[in-house]
Amino acid sequence: MNDEEQGMRNKNKEIILKGQKVAYCLKTSARTRNLRVVVRSGGEVFASKPELFPDFLVARFLRQKANWILGKIAESKSQKSLLPPARRREFLEHRPAVRRLVFDKIAELSAVYGFKYNRVAIRNQRTRWGSCSAKGNLNFNYRMVFLPDRLAGYIVAHELCHLKEFNHSPRFWALLAIAFPDQKNLRRELKNHHLS
Repeated sequence: MNDEEQGMRNKNKEIILKGQKVAYCLKTSARTRNLRVVVRSGGEVFASKPELFPDFLVARFLRQKANWILGKIAESKSQKSLLPPARRREFLEHRPAVRRLVFDKIAELSAVYGFKYNRVAIRNQRTRWGSCSAKGNLNFNYRMVFLPDRLAGYIVAHELCHLKEFNHSPRFWALLAIAFPDQKNLRRELKNHHLS
């Protein structure tokens, strides 16, 4: 069942909060009953609303939450500077290698997908191996350098597929399976590599 069949639609939008431009993904769903906003690791902002709820009320809701949203975004961006010295040294040491690894994987996968992305960043994401923002920015965890090569490729493909399907719908998993038919096994294997 695809998103339209489930009554769900996604729109990439922008809003000015306290003089700062913030990009966010607005999800409209027949199943949603209340307005909701979350700021994920990497600073990505997601809002969700009921199907018949007007967008201008979503904007008003986000402005009411502006201090919280901007605080969470700032906290996410400053995480790497708050790392313990040993972890920060490790991060700085491995970031160039991970960046090369990611771009090598993107080059390999471009023959399969060819999706256009905006920027690539290597971060110390505490709970995620990677993320894709509403603006098409790709973020990857520096600790990918310690993973088997095939799992690193799976992570890169996963985030690339979010450029086309900004969700985890059946269409997303079918898209990922083009490059990784065994993606279910790889997903299970990745869970054995803990980030905490």
